[in-house]
Amino acid sequence: MKLGPKAASAALILSASLALTACGGASGAGTGNNPAAAPKTTTLTLGAVQEIRSWDPAQAHVGHFLQPYQAAYDSLLLRQPDGKLSPMLATAWKYNAANTVLTIDLRTDVTFSDGAKFDAEAAKANLDHFKKANGPQMAQLTAVSAVKVVDADTIELDLTTPDPSLEFYLSQAAGLMGSPKALGTEGIKTEPVGSGPYVMDKAATVKDSQSVFTARKDYWNKDLQKFQKVTFKTLTDLTARTNALVSGQVDATLLDPKTGKQAEGSKMILAANEVDWQGLTLFDRDGAKNAPLKDVRVRQAINYAFDRKTILDQVLLGQGTPTSQPFGKASGAWLEELENKYPYDPAKAKALLKEAGYETGVTIELPSVPGFETQIAVVKQQLADVGISLNVGAAITNTYTSDVAAQKFTSMYFSLFQGEPWVAINQIVSTKALYNPYKNTTPELQAKIDAVQNGGADAAKLAQEVNKYVVDQAWFAPLFRVNQMFYHNSKINVTPQVQQAVPSIYNFSPAS
Repeated sequence: MKLGPKAASAALILSASLALTACGGASGAGTGNNPAAAPKTTTLTLGAVQEIRSWDPAQAHVGHFLQPYQAAYDSLLLRQPDGKLSPMLATAWKYNAANTVLTIDLRTDVTFSDGAKFDAEAAKANLDHFKKANGPQMAQLTAVSAVKVVDADTIELDLTTPDPSLEFYLSQAAGLMGSPKALGTEGIKTEPVGSGPYVMDKAATVKDSQSVFTARKDYWNKDLQKFQKVTFKTLTDLTARTNALVSGQVDATLLDPKTGKQAEGSKMILAANEVDWQGLTLFDRDGAKNAPLKDVRVRQAINYAFDRKTILDQVLLGQGTPTSQPFGKASGAWLEELENKYPYDPAKAKALLKEAGYETGVTIELPSVPGFETQIAVVKQQLADVGISLNVGAAITNTYTSDVAAQKFTSMYFSLFQGEPWVAINQIVSTKALYNPYKNTTPELQAKIDAVQNGGADAAKLAQEVNKYVVDQAWFAPLFRVNQMFYHNSKINVTPQVQQAVPSIYNFSPAS
């Protein structure tokens, strides 16, 4: 079964874009016709922040974790560096008029590394496995009630409700396709079996040290296969990553503003990308445990208390952009008018507190967050300057998600992802969101959220109204969007991936 020409034309767009981004094959031949030109590098070594604990695609995560999976697994959709979606294992896809059925056409020329054929049955097996395997991103397919095989190269996803993020998810963890013969086995946990551009070199791979992949000889899309070998070297320590990059042990890795200065001193190249925002999440907006937070004037006063640019310059060496809104530029929900909605104005903050009846002060409690101690100390001082006391409690642990869900905190300083509108709404705004543990909502806000869910192609624009509402109501006190500081050497070219902590594996190529 094939979809109409409008959807199928996406394949032509992919071919053109790959032709532009691929800087040459993975051979060691010289550049052009100049025999004296230096050969292109054939290997890529990346400093990974954490080790992959299971290579089962249903256990795939996002953020720093997605990149290694992309070496072994293709996804149904390919997300370009600017966020646009292109064909990969899916050649075309189309919703019905109600946005409750997504029909997907599939490639017919792909096999997995164990020889199994990729087809509609294989795609269904993966999506069903993903829903049942209790992986860290299993919520990505929450709206999918059934996966049906229409014919050998077509599947149909039935949704209980429209999900504007589903196509995005099919380019992420939910879209990764593994061999149906290997899914659910013990072996796939330690050795991935996918249709991707690389296969694991099990002999060279060492647990908690490195995962090594070599180019798959019969890979279907050579334009995406730009190296002969790719190694993910596990370096959890920031200093170790910095030293490895500077000394040439790795070609690229994620650093921070301070270590980035050292990297720049060694002529490393920065591929910056604003992915997260940092600031306060004011959870208890109904005043269930902290009565002053129920008053929007108190929440607005908190926002006016911060000199965002000074905090950014002093704490993160200016690596980011001050902001008053929780939705990022790439989401489509970002609004210029909200960027400086709450300028630094201590006098206004004090006036709002007085107007709300809290002239004598307000006390807010929040947990300490490892890695953000400096930011919290500065926030505490600036709030104290307007009459708000910040009591910082014990440090959060690896149970913080359950603690947030259990309403253990009324506020929190954190770094949160600025994803696609529907992703962000269900992370921080809706009553289903982890970072809305008190289930705050109003009929007005819910109507705006419903409009996004049913908005189809207009979802991003409709999400601007959600953004405006939560900023006006001061649900959060964002301080700044922060740069993910991914550094690389001159042997490779790197294109940042929008809304992703590290670039996709396809965004690396040998330097020309």
